[in-house]
Amino acid sequence: CWMRLPSFRTIGDNLKDRFDGASRVMVSNSGSQRSGNNAHHRDRDNSANANIIGNSIHSNHAGQERGHGRKKKHKYGFQLKPFNPEHKPPSFKDLVYLEPSPGFCEKNPKLGIEGTHGRFCNDTSIGVDGCDLMCCGRGY
Repeated sequence: CWMRLPSFRTIGDNLKDRFDGASRVMVSNSGSQRSGNNAHHRDRDNSANANIIGNSIHSNHAGQERGHGRKKKHKYGFQLKPFNPEHKPPSFKDLVYLEPSPGFCEKNPKLGIEGTHGRFCNDTSIGVDGCDLMCCGRGY
């Protein structure tokens, strides 16, 4: 038997659906948050390693070995919480983002975005050079 992948179109449609349904999230560290130079915290970290708590990647099996019960282990040491508290937390299959992407329609020199004012567009194209997309609904 050979394993077979779905068609490229099927995979693309699936990714597009996930992209369109992406959720804005915040990262929540349940353990202590450290800042600054880690070299200054090395002694404290060594003693803390014996008692790692929360969603740490180091605690995947530590709780079972020490007999501590944990509801849910988070593989990467942090938990994603919905930006809007009325939304449900994302599943492992959901696409998520931390910040909205900047718009490309208006000029933003700080981000190096030139904007689309004054650019030529192709009124017959439905692609990125098309007037509908490039003019950002302003008309042309």
